[in-house]
Amino acid sequence: MIRKGSILMSLTALLVFSGCGTSGQQATGQGTGSAPKQEAAGQGGAALSGKLSFYTSQPEEDVTKLVAAFNKKYPDVKVDSFRSGTEEVTAKLQAENQAGKIQADVLLLADAVTFEGLKKQNLLASYKSPELAKIPKDLVDPDGTYSGTKVMATVLAINTQKVKTPPTSWKALASAEAKDAGIMPSPLYSGAAAYNVGVFSRTDGFGWDFLKGLKSNNISVVKGNGAVLQAVASGEKSSGMVVDYMVAREKAKGSPVELVYPSEGVPVITEPIGIVKNAPNEKAAQAFVDFVLSEDGQKLASSIGYTPIREGVEPPKGLKSMGQFKVLSSDISKLTEAREADKKQFTSIFGQ
Repeated sequence: MIRKGSILMSLTALLVFSGCGTSGQQATGQGTGSAPKQEAAGQGGAALSGKLSFYTSQPEEDVTKLVAAFNKKYPDVKVDSFRSGTEEVTAKLQAENQAGKIQADVLLLADAVTFEGLKKQNLLASYKSPELAKIPKDLVDPDGTYSGTKVMATVLAINTQKVKTPPTSWKALASAEAKDAGIMPSPLYSGAAAYNVGVFSRTDGFGWDFLKGLKSNNISVVKGNGAVLQAVASGEKSSGMVVDYMVAREKAKGSPVELVYPSEGVPVITEPIGIVKNAPNEKAAQAFVDFVLSEDGQKLASSIGYTPIREGVEPPKGLKSMGQFKVLSSDISKLTEAREADKKQFTSIFGQ
């Protein structure tokens, strides 16, 4: 069972094909129908329109589906999306901040550690959506600067043609059978991977020695979770460390992959959403947050293949809900403070 009081302090992300996938891409989505203008919750009757700038680490196909669903409700809001891995999106935000103006209105990135860092810089607005009543309080920033939007566990993915007996432990990646055959995403690009490194390095029975063991076993380190899954699904690698929803999706397509929730537990990120302070289109940003957290938005997430965070919305086939696996966690304030140092330590071991 998960200790609720510790979830926010341990969850985040980040993480691709995933909350951390390919290089930066600019995409534009705009509602086109002739439906009347809709009102956002709490907007005092003001119809929504104008441009909404959305920065995210979600896969491009998922961004397209989310924007299209939002535009069905708010057809006069033109959504411009920028997507890349969480670390690259954050770098873009920092560059814009240094230049004197962040262009984004709303952010949806891998993990809470990323948002905690932005919060410390006073870059996030406080917005307590009415939809938060159905979101577990432990997965929401008490100051209202961000909220989790889904549950994403990092698991072991195996190629069932290469691995006949599914492993039960993370230590399988450091076993003789996995020599030269394992793969993981880089924390220098993926927010989820950065969170994983922070958690594993601070968990009894793992620590930096576990990561050094992976290096000694010649595990491959690639840019994002998408590349990990592709290598395992193709048989290039036998097993990998990757976010759960991607494995379930690929299995549903007929690929010879299976996901394993190791017995020691799994790191979990919540891909939070938040609004940038002094957002150019704050009203539309609030409506976007409301939609993502709403029952309709959470059912959309489930239909795409994510485990929803909202109470009462079932996870998709092939994935477990929060109460069905053990969570590996660490103090979020310590993870936030140590993220850059953790990435430097990882680089010193793996030579990234």
